[in-house]
Amino acid sequence: MIRILRPHSLTRLRPQLWSTSLRYNSTSEPPRRTNFHRLDKAGSDEPAEAADAAATILTDLRDKQTNPNKATWLEALNEREKMRAQGKRIDSFSYVDPKTTDVAEKTRNDSFSFLLLPFKDDKWLCDVYINAFGRLRVAQLFQDLDALAGRIAYRHCSPAEPVNVTASVDRIYMVKKVDEINNYNFVLAGSVTWTGKSSMEITVKGYAFEDHVPEITNEESLPQENVFLAANFTFVARNPLTHKSFAINRLLPVTEKDWVDYRRAESHNAKKKLMAKNRQMIEPTAEESKLIYDMWKSSKSLSEVEQANDGFAFMKNTSMKSTLFMQPQYRNRHSYMIFGGYLLRQTFELAYCTAATFTSAGPRFVSLDSTNFKSPVPVGSVLTMDSTISYTEHIHDGVEDIDADSPFNFSLPATNKISKNKEAFLSEPGTLIQVKVNTYIQTLEQQEIKPAGTFIYSFFVPKDSGVAGDHASYFSVIPQTYSEMMTYVSGRRRAQDTANYVEMLPSSREEK
Repeated sequence: MIRILRPHSLTRLRPQLWSTSLRYNSTSEPPRRTNFHRLDKAGSDEPAEAADAAATILTDLRDKQTNPNKATWLEALNEREKMRAQGKRIDSFSYVDPKTTDVAEKTRNDSFSFLLLPFKDDKWLCDVYINAFGRLRVAQLFQDLDALAGRIAYRHCSPAEPVNVTASVDRIYMVKKVDEINNYNFVLAGSVTWTGKSSMEITVKGYAFEDHVPEITNEESLPQENVFLAANFTFVARNPLTHKSFAINRLLPVTEKDWVDYRRAESHNAKKKLMAKNRQMIEPTAEESKLIYDMWKSSKSLSEVEQANDGFAFMKNTSMKSTLFMQPQYRNRHSYMIFGGYLLRQTFELAYCTAATFTSAGPRFVSLDSTNFKSPVPVGSVLTMDSTISYTEHIHDGVEDIDADSPFNFSLPATNKISKNKEAFLSEPGTLIQVKVNTYIQTLEQQEIKPAGTFIYSFFVPKDSGVAGDHASYFSVIPQTYSEMMTYVSGRRRAQDTANYVEMLPSSREEK
């Protein structure tokens, strides 16, 4: 029996024009593809022309058809006021009963779910996901990834219905280029790969097909060579009645691949816990201390230059800021908080603007580093985002003089190297650019400003991008203060982590 599960309480369906092709199967029969229709303003299945703001309007119509347990914002407000009058706390409008607390065992197949995005077959769907340069608008995809991860979490927890919270995005990495998305049909698919007592890691991959996607969609029918994106999320379950942690079903690895992924996730989770206990900043190593000293000496010779036109800028001059009021249209469908995918979208857009302004080019997204959601963002709060170029790295092909393009008067070898895979982003000379986005929330009732999370995005600009006419081949950010230099050093550490992650990818192992 094929059924559609409602989205998790902390994830709203991403606004879009079309009914999704998420198919779930509660039996052993593999899920099959279903038709993909656009919805017009009346909610019919007849094709509709793309309209301004339709991405939000039509999703609400589709939600009404497919998610009967949701509530309007006015209904949710009235219910919360009733609860407050009784001295009760309510975090979620619909989920007031977890149904069961029994813990069982489930396999990865039990939580496997997928989403079809047929860009090649539907030009209007493609139009919603495309950016100004005719390439994939990654921010749109982030919302789908988080929503899909939420559905996977609820499939694993069923028949219990806790409140599942996106605790962190452990990494999102673009394995290879899919610039001309009008030539591909995408499938986003994933499952739970590790569980703790009340937490779970969810792995989602993006697959690009130049032809039709497999008629039967499961992990076995999705080829590794078609993967263009890899993402890992951590969700935690909470009891909607007590607001405490909620014990979830245990994951039972079955195949060798299941066990490999389980052990990898287990090791990663243990590392995260260790780092959480050691919250203070890690002191620079001897090599990093020398780097800080060399940067300080080098920056002194540039102290009179406010903004250079030959490919470099001081870190303090790369900052950008955005402030948004959190409206109910982007809330989690069963909660009073903002959908995590919406926060990913907004922070990415600001990071993209920062990188684009810095380089006068159209940057390519490479990765999102590990990100923890420190505080939930309530509807009706003010969200402030600050972005800064935190690190730059020059990727060479080994032929050029590595010091010729650097504003520093010392050698700084890259942590990444050019890939032999021509479909990878780092397969040509260019600049790797990290953008750090700090987010803060402030409610109207309380003047206290709380950090909501820090997002680190990495972009790549090829040496010969030629987007903005005559400009520098490489780009460099220059830290001046000790604090900025520590930010730079932290960025270099993250770049090394990314390089190590790439080395572990199946495609990288095949190159060797």
